[in-house]
Amino acid sequence: MTVRPILETHSPSSDPSWWGAILLGAVFILAGLIVLGDVVAATVISAFIIGIVLLVAGASEVFQSFSAPHWRGFLLRLLVGLLYAVCGLMLVSNPAAASVALTLVFALALIASGVVRIVQAVEYWQWFGWLLLVSGIVGIAAGLVILSKWPVSGLWVLGLVVGIDLLLHGFWWITLGAGLRRDNRAITA
Repeated sequence: MTVRPILETHSPSSDPSWWGAILLGAVFILAGLIVLGDVVAATVISAFIIGIVLLVAGASEVFQSFSAPHWRGFLLRLLVGLLYAVCGLMLVSNPAAASVALTLVFALALIASGVVRIVQAVEYWQWFGWLLLVSGIVGIAAGLVILSKWPVSGLWVLGLVVGIDLLLHGFWWITLGAGLRRDNRAITA
């Protein structure tokens, strides 16, 4: 049995991935506009939600450690669960103050994400990779600006940078989807 390459069996305009990319871009842009509507609220809400997630993860780890105490590492699993829960409680109880620490972590994540986008831009250059390159450069620059103003930037910068990052990434997805619709090539792994 022979397998024909996927590019020979369908046209890009009949492939749903182009409109999926456009829809994803629209979601990113809408999310970016919502975040930019109130950057301080977006920062505090982000810290609160992360706190809830950490509380649930910590409680789950503690529960699991008591559910299987015969497993190795009972004490370590218990301590990890308690650490998650305590960090989550700190974020939930004072999300404004906790956002200062989150801002530091976020700045480092933006830099790492920007580097990945730059590498991807080279790989996907023919599919509007220059937009991904710009997005990566902006991510790295934003991360460096946050680090240079930290901890003062703790409240408002997280929401602002997330909003701008979402807008740029959404614009790239929409442009990619429109290009895929017109192009006879498909992105393959």
